Amino acid sequence: MIWTACLLLPVMTVLLYTTSRIEEWLARTTQPPRHARRRHLRLISGGRQAASTLRTSSRRHRRLDAA
Repeated sequence: MIWTACLLLPVMTVLLYTTSRIEEWLARTTQPPRHARRRHLRLISGGRQAASTLRTSSRRHRRLDAA
C-alpha cells in the first residue's frame, strides 16, 4: 500500500502540473503588442493627399526643431 502511494504521488503531481499549464495556455487571450500600428500598403501614389501632406509637414517641422 505504501509502495503504491509513493509511486502514485509523483505521477499525480506531474499530471496536475501539466493540466494546469494546458488550462492556462488554452484560456490565454491573444493581445496585440503594446505599440502595434496599422500597416499600410502604399501602392498607389497620391491616394490620400491631405493625410500625406499633413504627415510630411509635421516631419519637416520636427526635424527643424531637433537641429
